[in-house]
Amino acid sequence: MRSFDIHEASTQLVQLVARAQQGEGFVIAKAGKPMVRVTAIDSPGPGQQRRLGFLEGQFSVPEDFDRMAEREIADMFGA
Repeated sequence: MRSFDIHEASTQLVQLVARAQQGEGFVIAKAGKPMVRVTAIDSPGPGQQRRLGFLEGQFSVPEDFDRMAEREIADMFGA
């Protein structure tokens, strides 16, 4: 997450708010020390983000997945 000094953030507030609305959060710091994190209101909280399993039920993995193209691969390597 990108960090902006408080003075820089105040001069670019409109642009930074627009970026936050697009999902790009940022940190405002004072003298190099982080003060606040800015994110869109409807963005998920740190413990709410979930990536694993987001395609569950949309496709299936064949039973022989780990053996698919076994002969072709062996032929390529001369086995």
